[in-house]
Amino acid sequence: MTQIYKVLSILLEYPTKDLVAHWDDINQLIAGLPDLESEDKKMLSGFTHWASRLSLTKFQAEYVNNFDMTAENSLYLTYHLFDEQDRDRGPALIELAELYKSTGFEIDGGELPDYLPLILEYVSTMDDIASAQAFLQQTSQAAGIIASNLDKNESPYAPLVKMVERHGHVADIAA
Repeated sequence: MTQIYKVLSILLEYPTKDLVAHWDDINQLIAGLPDLESEDKKMLSGFTHWASRLSLTKFQAEYVNNFDMTAENSLYLTYHLFDEQDRDRGPALIELAELYKSTGFEIDGGELPDYLPLILEYVSTMDDIASAQAFLQQTSQAAGIIASNLDKNESPYAPLVKMVERHGHVADIAA
């Protein structure tokens, strides 16, 4: 089940040549996810179908337009949870980075620890699905804000972030 978080992490990252070269592999991985609802498989396949028809440059431009040009769509979760001047944001980032370090998870690429694709990558490494969902539960509020903002703009990324939010709420229900 944690493979879905890896797929979401990949699809929410800035598009690279490597991603574009592996659409078939990603679609096979999606099709082979045993615990994924058919609605989620359809949504993921729909996103990969849309994205795979774009050139890399157009795909990157879509990503930038969706996430980098509009602060309300930022994939840095603490942006949505703290005011810009809030002094609690720094300690939250440090605490998250220390959690990663304590579990042996390395942050590559200089990203902040609250970057949603990085969080999803971390969750995908967890062996216990209940622990993964409990951790993901902490992202559901910010993911909901981002998903709502993306939905208002009819972004093709909205369903991906909604899926993250939904998986966080699954942990709410299970708790």
